[in-house]
Amino acid sequence: AYVFQSHEEDDRKVRRREKNRVAAQRSRKKQTQKADKLHEEYESLEQENTSLKREIGKLTDEMKHLSEVLKDHEKICPLLHCTMNFVTIPRPDALASCLPR
Repeated sequence: AYVFQSHEEDDRKVRRREKNRVAAQRSRKKQTQKADKLHEEYESLEQENTSLKREIGKLTDEMKHLSEVLKDHEKICPLLHCTMNFVTIPRPDALASCLPR
């Protein structure tokens, strides 16, 4: 009876070990898949970040250019010299008096 019980215990141990091995393998596979997914998301975010930085650079350059154009325009714009007229005398002909003829 003892030999039979020992053999049964060995079988149980083998089955348990196999079950644990399969579970560990499954767990490792799951972790690897999770890591792969995170890495893909990271790569995607890096690309988006690079693209956005490029866009910000272009927009910053455009803003600088437009600021310069505005500054140059302000120097020669007759309307800017008449802005006080709009505030003090709200007349429709105020604009016409500021425009070059």
